[in-house]
Amino acid sequence: MTDLVVIGGGAAGMLAAAGARACLRERGIADRQFRIAVLERNSRPGEKIRISGGGRCNVTHDGTPAELLKKGFLRKREQRFLRHAFYGFTSHDIRMMLERQGVKSVARQDGKVFPLSSSSFDVLSALIRELHRSSVEFFPARRVLEVSCRDGVFCIGAGDEKMQASRLVIATGGVSYSHTGTTGDGLFMAERLGHSVIPSSPALAPVRLDPAPGNLLAGVALRDIVLYVTNKRGKAVRRGDVLFTHKGLTGPACLSLSRDIAGMLDNCGEVDLCIDLLPDICHADLERMLHECSKLDGAGLGRSFLRRQPSIPASLTAQVMKKAGVPADRQWGHLARKERLSLQNTLKGFLPGKVVSVPLDAGEFSAGGIRLEDVNAVTMESRICKGLFFAGEILDYCGEIGGFNLQAAFSTGWLAGRSAAAAGMC
Repeated sequence: MTDLVVIGGGAAGMLAAAGARACLRERGIADRQFRIAVLERNSRPGEKIRISGGGRCNVTHDGTPAELLKKGFLRKREQRFLRHAFYGFTSHDIRMMLERQGVKSVARQDGKVFPLSSSSFDVLSALIRELHRSSVEFFPARRVLEVSCRDGVFCIGAGDEKMQASRLVIATGGVSYSHTGTTGDGLFMAERLGHSVIPSSPALAPVRLDPAPGNLLAGVALRDIVLYVTNKRGKAVRRGDVLFTHKGLTGPACLSLSRDIAGMLDNCGEVDLCIDLLPDICHADLERMLHECSKLDGAGLGRSFLRRQPSIPASLTAQVMKKAGVPADRQWGHLARKERLSLQNTLKGFLPGKVVSVPLDAGEFSAGGIRLEDVNAVTMESRICKGLFFAGEILDYCGEIGGFNLQAAFSTGWLAGRSAAAAGMC
């Protein structure tokens, strides 16, 4: 019999195991008296950590728990649910844990925290060393396919291997980046243990467009613009950078908005995705500026105004003029009022193309999963199955881009592990 089994060796799972051991040691329980095991389906732990941030690993976000919750989680229910976990294990705590293992980190001006070495491998290696320090048994290449609970004992099957545990933490992630092993196994386990699961949906994902930008715009970056999506039911807005790809859009603002875009697509089947290329100039001021150009520079070309705007790359100028229905060689003096208004509206609402899809597997994170109402936010224990705990992306929350989701995995994992250990001693 194992005292505590953690299924999933990612960020949440590793912190759950470390948190459990820390709780036990604080209470004077010797390592040999309480067995902790981590089962990981991959041959090595932390695959998503290894590839996060393009290999640089945006490990967390700088600030107080209150600041991280407000900035990183825009839905109030998610803020409330994560509050106890974020205060119990802060961004400062994970940075100190890494530093104890020899990995220093640095906070950028925008609040994103990276290892000083800019290497996700260093972060992962530090967490693995923390597992070793915590006397945790790690079992790689163990894909759990069967989980049941009878008389307070969890029976866990990984192929021909069987294991029993008095406490169980499921931290298998969601369904994003399935090539890293996150294929929703934990969601099936939760259903077998009595939980209903909210269907997974894309979050922090690129957006596919029709027509696709192709070679014409692929690689073009827009800096500090406003991206917004609308339909008959509402509007969602983000500000930040956007990058054109061969198939559509990506970049921080797009990734952050993708959850709203996917939700609107599911509800209404069609949305309008627009780019405000001049977010610091209101409609009225822009109308005045364009009118003055037509009076003071009648012989000048209309496109010259666009080229003077730092937020509009030269490679996008022709596309903006085309969308506005204004010939590229049109002089200001010959620009009809209708054309001027069309150019104004295009600059404030450039349509890059029709949204075709937000691919689930291409996202850095997936929404959906275990209903938050079915989990005790103070302990991460299931309200449906006693002795069962959840942590990380398997839960139905999703933070903004910027290290918030990794911090949530660390925090919920730490809380789940400590709570499971404490429950095991009762």
